Amino acid sequence: MNIKGCMFVFIAAVMWGLIGPISKFPIEQGVSPLENAFWRALFAWMLFAVHACRIRSIKIAAKDLPQVIGFGIIGVTIFYGSYQLAVQDAGAALASVLLYTAPAWVALMSWLILGEKMGHVKIVALIITISGVVCVSLGPQIFGTGRVMTFTWFGIICGLTSGFTYALYYIYGKTIFARYTTPTIFLYALPVGAICLTPFFEFTHKTSVSWLSIIALALICTYGAYSVYYAGLKWLEATSASVIATVEPVIAAILAWLWWNESFDWTGYLGSAMIIAAVLMIVMEKKIQSYFTKPAIKTA
Repeated sequence: MNIKGCMFVFIAAVMWGLIGPISKFPIEQGVSPLENAFWRALFAWMLFAVHACRIRSIKIAAKDLPQVIGFGIIGVTIFYGSYQLAVQDAGAALASVLLYTAPAWVALMSWLILGEKMGHVKIVALIITISGVVCVSLGPQIFGTGRVMTFTWFGIICGLTSGFTYALYYIYGKTIFARYTTPTIFLYALPVGAICLTPFFEFTHKTSVSWLSIIALALICTYGAYSVYYAGLKWLEATSASVIATVEPVIAAILAWLWWNESFDWTGYLGSAMIIAAVLMIVMEKKIQSYFTKPAIKTA
């Protein structure tokens, strides 16, 4: 495994893991989660626009515009917005864990939409994912741990929505992303996503801390993370990159604990571990299947 590629992907995962903990700074200071999402999309668009112009990759076919606009609404408006709302109502750590239900959604949609086979490994991973979500959200009630719920059901739904819409990146990756560079797609998708967010919030006064946090979301957690991740893919297989990227919710949980004193009880940690385990099962499906289908060694 290429060390340079591993480092790039690991850095990208750390950058993505910062989204929830950093987002809480402006939210705690009265900035709407959806305004957070708006500025993140707008500032990131500026960076991707410069990048697209620099590599001279700004053209897109007219026939692909409806699909790109759809991606802007789903992959930016709904995805960015739901994740920010999940951070507000469920906490940065839990929001990141729920985001990582995305591979389970990918497996399900690939079966329903793309006609890909749903093997035994994916089925088991889906069951584990669902069990993990139940454990995280209902664990205290089921096992009577006595923990006071620090999230709302709206936050849980938003977290699952962020995972579902993030999973659609894979579906789009099979089509539109295969024909254009990432800066080209985001050059058109990000402003669409930002504009569609505006009816749902009011602009508020922001402190210097809020502005710095919002800029960090765009520069580090969006433009920087995507750029570093795709640079890592030049030296690393996508499967290996996906495995390394699972450190994202771990980073988010550690920072949420250090910065915001967020923590789970044992059912929350168990559920989180189950979801991450399911992710690893899905991305390593072929290796797991080959292990269990190895021909028996004949002995004399």
